[in-house]
Amino acid sequence: MEAIKKAMQMAHDKKFFKEAEKRQKEGKKMTVSMDLKGKKAVIFGVATDKSIAWSIAKALNDNGCQVALGYQERVETYVKELAKELDNPILEKCDMMDDLLIERFFETIEKEFGKFDILVHSVAFAKRDFLQGKFYEVDRKGYNTAQEVSAFSLPMLVRAGQHLMNEGASVMAMTYLGSVMALQNYNVMGVCKAALESSMRYLAMDLGERGIRVNAISAGPIPTLAASGVGGFDKILDHAEKKSLLKRNISTSDVAHMALFLASPLSKNITGQVLYVDAGYSVNGW
Repeated sequence: MEAIKKAMQMAHDKKFFKEAEKRQKEGKKMTVSMDLKGKKAVIFGVATDKSIAWSIAKALNDNGCQVALGYQERVETYVKELAKELDNPILEKCDMMDDLLIERFFETIEKEFGKFDILVHSVAFAKRDFLQGKFYEVDRKGYNTAQEVSAFSLPMLVRAGQHLMNEGASVMAMTYLGSVMALQNYNVMGVCKAALESSMRYLAMDLGERGIRVNAISAGPIPTLAASGVGGFDKILDHAEKKSLLKRNISTSDVAHMALFLASPLSKNITGQVLYVDAGYSVNGW
C-alpha cells in the first residue's frame, strides 16, 4: 500500500499526470448515451480514478449497466472509495497470479451477480526496471511474470468465467501500439501485448459459435498510473501529440466511448479485431 501511495504522489508531480487531469475534464464534456439497461459487466484493472478500466466502468454504469469490479488487494482502499460513484456495484478481490482467488472471484460473481454480458480486461504488469533500457536485459522471472499477468490472464479469465457469459456477450482487452512496433522503453510489455492480441484472436474463434465477440482496444498513450512506469513517458506523450493525424492526445474517456460501442449491439458483427483509438497516431508513416 505504501508503495502505491508513493508512486501516486510521484506521478502527481509529473507533467503527464497534469495532462491526464486536463484530458479527463475534456472527456467529461463529451458524454455519450447508450442504453445498456439490463446488461452486466465484469471489469478487471481499476486502480485509481485515472485508470482506463475506471473510465470504462463509469461509462458503462452511467448508461445503465451493472458492474462488478475485480481488483488487487493493494488498491482496495482506492477502489472502494471510487465505487461510491457507481450504482450498486459488486466488489471482489482478484489476483492474476492466484488461481484460487480467480476461482473464488467467479464463484462470488455466480452467487451475487449472475450471468453477465461484458468482460473487460485492463490488466498489465512488468517491473519498472524492465520498462527502460534494453529489452534483452529482462530476466526469466521478470519476463514470465509480465506474460502471466498481462497476457495469459485473458484466456485464464475467459476459461474461468465463460460459463457465466450470456450468448452474444462482448469481451474486450486493452492493448497498445508497442505490440506491433518497437517503441523505446516499452520493451517486455510490447511482447506481452503482442501475445495478448494473438490470444484475443484465438478466443474470438473459440467463442464465436456462441455469438460471443472478443476484441482489443489499442489506445494511444494516456497518462495513467501504470504508464508512469515506462521510462520517458512524458516524451512519448509529446511525440504522440505532434505525430497523430488529429494533432492531439486522447483521454480515458475516448477509450470508454469505444468500449460502449463494443458493449452494444452496434458492434454485433465485429470480433477478433484490434480497434485503434489514438487520434491517427498509428498510421502516420513519418
